[in-house]
Amino acid sequence: MTEQKVAVVTGASGGIGAATARRLAAEGFDVVLTARRTERIERLAEEIGGRAHPLDVTDRAAVDAFGRVDVLVNNAGGAIGAEPVESGDPADWRAMYEVNVLGVLHVTQALLPALRASGDGTILVLSSTAALAAYEGGGGYVAAKHAAHTIAATLRLELCGEPIRVIEIAPGMVKSEGFAVTRFRGDEEKAASVYAGVAEPLTSEDIADTVAWAVTRPSHVNIDLLVVRPRAQAANHKVHREL
Repeated sequence: MTEQKVAVVTGASGGIGAATARRLAAEGFDVVLTARRTERIERLAEEIGGRAHPLDVTDRAAVDAFGRVDVLVNNAGGAIGAEPVESGDPADWRAMYEVNVLGVLHVTQALLPALRASGDGTILVLSSTAALAAYEGGGGYVAAKHAAHTIAATLRLELCGEPIRVIEIAPGMVKSEGFAVTRFRGDEEKAASVYAGVAEPLTSEDIADTVAWAVTRPSHVNIDLLVVRPRAQAANHKVHREL
């Protein structure tokens, strides 16, 4: 009997992370859910038959080994603020760098030995189309996601020849739980305006489906970079709105 594969998902307490945990569990993975919000991941772990592992990815000392790991989904991240570079708060930039960049570094470093030992490991980085193109008001988030993109690209070079794939998925406009509300510091009206007139922005489930597809390809197939946008979005600055 084939041993069940283990997938670790960071930021699994809501949005894309929670949807990904559900989808990977449906694919037959033993899912380890990590996030700071303990009650949420414990509830979801019980729902999908997974395991909850409370964790703040920015706390290097707290990031330890999980035993067997076959797939790591680096999903934890987020944006804070939309001020121009001139007036951006360095504290916001630092916070975004900590979770989007150092969070990926901490967990990847901690789990690389287990991924290597699996003989068929996969590291997946959830970046953003912000990792590929700048836009006004996005300086801090764009910088952080460019760094996450660079981590994935560098890892792919450094691990070439080893039994580990490195995948990057870069979502565009996703109407996921809490993302825009957090970015606009709890201003739900401003958060809703991001999606105003867009008939069908992507959902967390759309991205989870993409993640599941990428990590379940045959071992010799590596999805280096997959950009996912809604049909209404041609670029970060070009969105069709039905007003």
